[in-house]
Amino acid sequence: MRGAGQSVTLRWVVGPQGPSRASVEASGLPDPQQLKVFAGEQRETAMAGSVRQIGKHTVFEPRFPLLPGTTYYAVCGTVSVRFRLPSPAPSVPTRVVQVYPRASTLPLNLLKFYVHFSAPMSRGDSYQHIRLLRADGTPVDLPFLELAEELWSPEQTRLTLLFDPGRIKRGVKPLEDIGGALEMGKHFTLELATTWQDSHGKPLAAPFRKRFLVTEADRTPIEPSRWRIIPPQIGTREPLVVHFNEPLDHALAQRLLTVEKISGTVALEDSERRWRFTPQKHWQRRRYFLVASPLLEDLAGNNIGKAFDVDTSRPSQTFRSAPVHLPFSPR
Repeated sequence: MRGAGQSVTLRWVVGPQGPSRASVEASGLPDPQQLKVFAGEQRETAMAGSVRQIGKHTVFEPRFPLLPGTTYYAVCGTVSVRFRLPSPAPSVPTRVVQVYPRASTLPLNLLKFYVHFSAPMSRGDSYQHIRLLRADGTPVDLPFLELAEELWSPEQTRLTLLFDPGRIKRGVKPLEDIGGALEMGKHFTLELATTWQDSHGKPLAAPFRKRFLVTEADRTPIEPSRWRIIPPQIGTREPLVVHFNEPLDHALAQRLLTVEKISGTVALEDSERRWRFTPQKHWQRRRYFLVASPLLEDLAGNNIGKAFDVDTSRPSQTFRSAPVHLPFSPR
């Protein structure tokens, strides 16, 4: 866990939070920015993290927890030191739990998929195991925005796949040159291969395929005035139910829709068209407010009052900066 060369010394430090939160301590660095940390043998993309100075030492703290079974390298010039978390005993094979949006009909300008797994996954080569296939089985070339820092949840159990915005927005060069990733009226399949390994280095239990039909593009801002609110019954913990006029972004609807000053649990149903809020306490005889953040998105990335893909030939839209408050009273 220690490496030295010239006047530079590197070592991995395991603190009270355990091996998954190990940090790198360096001394003798001519420039703290020369310290890089990599996951895996390829050492292609440096890990995200924070660098701070503690006395004579430079300390690098990874942004995300380290994963069992993965080898990490702290590097400065010719000096490097490795660190590996031991893999736990074999467990139940990891599987794909769900892909959102769940609907089988999706807009031409779909912005993203969320892939949920039953256990933490490996990171760094995810795009190699994902294909978007046309109905005849031919793959779409580079449909997703392949980011060096993949968009994983902190637990490494949810990956966000972004379609390349350059192939969605009108008037930009990629869309004009090679066209969109999806085609109106055609069927496509999102395919996840068993070559994808979890954090233990084990392959997925089975391949996963999501087949869907592409419909016309959605360039209409979200309109909360079109939602249907079904108030709960007074004196109960009956859920508040909200029916949307279109599917909303799964992750954002869980986080950015709330009931003002009330705690509870949220569930999304009917392919993200129905939102249920179950309060921790009984509903009282008073007025409540459903609060929708302006950052809420539909499947095409449209916000409240603003479309994701703005038509530049029309007057510009003004993004709503304040939340929308929708009143309701228990019955």
